[in-house]
Amino acid sequence: MKLLQGKTAIVTGGSRGIGEAIALTFAEQGANIAFTFVSENSREKAAALEKRLQETGVKAKSYQSHAGDYASCESLVNNVLNEFGTIDICVNNAGISRDNLLLRLSPEQWDEVMRTNLNSVFYMTKLVIRPMMKNKSGSIINMSSVIGEMGNAGQSAYAASKAGIIGFTKSVAKELGSRNIRCNALAPGFVETDMTAYLKEGEGAEKYKAGIPLGRFADAKDIANVALFLASDLSSYITGQVISVCGGLNI
Repeated sequence: MKLLQGKTAIVTGGSRGIGEAIALTFAEQGANIAFTFVSENSREKAAALEKRLQETGVKAKSYQSHAGDYASCESLVNNVLNEFGTIDICVNNAGISRDNLLLRLSPEQWDEVMRTNLNSVFYMTKLVIRPMMKNKSGSIINMSSVIGEMGNAGQSAYAASKAGIIGFTKSVAKELGSRNIRCNALAPGFVETDMTAYLKEGEGAEKYKAGIPLGRFADAKDIANVALFLASDLSSYITGQVISVCGGLNI
């Protein structure tokens, strides 16, 4: 029996990077997958991933949706319920970074990061808990970051949004625990994705790796494996927790 057999999962920002790895890992364990992409530039990649997911034997569909827009999230959840019938797992993975020193950070950049990283978690969680309450079960997994725990120069907006996710996660866990809905957060460190590709060049990469006890950046699969644990019944007594998947960076 696969760990997520017969479950339906939504993965926001699922067409690449960590989201793609989570979608594939969940599908391999039997979950039907609804995942989102935001831009037309990602449509072809999303279609290719949809096909890969279906080849594992599960039902899978991609949706163009902006996680930072409430109406878009509402439409997404309604469409998924109509197509799949239920929602058992929600992975709030969509996120962006607009790194800049505080003196140079514009209000527009701040708002963009908050809208995409933090507001999206509120929107999606608010919308998926109704079907989860009806089912009397559910697992919500919010993608925070080790930067939300440690802070980092030049990333005040990103750090604030990811720290906000942690407080939100703990509050939701207390609110919904009696309904058998669990809510946890992941706090990845440096992960080899498009967002961190620039860190692999030159001496910068070695400097960052020197601060990681395990001596390497994470692969997206490293994050997906922990998400799988939190989505499955293996973690049925875990809620309100923040799990750092950072190679020991945040010790």
